[in-house]
Amino acid sequence: MAEEDSTLSRRTTHHDVGQEIELCIPPHLKFLIFNIKNLVPTQLTLENYSIWRLQLFQHVSTNGYRDHLTELAMCPPEADAIDHARWILIDRNLVSAIFSTISASILTYVLTLNTARDVWLTLERRLQPTNWSRVIQLKNKLHQIQMKDRTMQQYLHQIKKDNIAAAGSTVDTEDIILYILNGLPSTYNPFKTAIRTSLQPISFDDLYSLLCSEEINLHHQHNQEL
Repeated sequence: MAEEDSTLSRRTTHHDVGQEIELCIPPHLKFLIFNIKNLVPTQLTLENYSIWRLQLFQHVSTNGYRDHLTELAMCPPEADAIDHARWILIDRNLVSAIFSTISASILTYVLTLNTARDVWLTLERRLQPTNWSRVIQLKNKLHQIQMKDRTMQQYLHQIKKDNIAAAGSTVDTEDIILYILNGLPSTYNPFKTAIRTSLQPISFDDLYSLLCSEEINLHHQHNQEL
């Protein structure tokens, strides 16, 4: 508990008045620290950097500490004793919060770093190339996906899951729709032609509804032929 208290508060001396002042952690940062594992449930590994980064950055930004990651919040000079100590207190608690969301295998990359910005940049340099390679693989998988014997819901769910896994590198809606149409069997050819020749763009949600309806129509036609 003593170690926790020393992290959440710090004593500093105001030289002008010779008075020792205790700095306490701001309420928003305290909330972030105590809830970080619920707010960022994805523990960072080699495979999920983009999702982890998105979750962490969102909550750090929402609570007002984005600048500590983007380097806009510069550490005040030591001559400004109180502001300097306050900045150090905030930044070191941010570092502790970030560390608690990182798996042991990744933690070794950043364990000796002192600022949140250094941790953020080091993880970006280390893991972004790995993430980019994974995104390429996922896009290639989307390009080759086929409906085969899946139901329409199973097929579209698989595409949605792969697209989410590629988060961090945007896949355009038009590309996703193209992947979906290319993977449909020949029985959907009239439907594919209608979508491709339409002058109006279509959203993924609208396409989802139309495809589910088309699946029902095709099953109905097939049963009538039997």
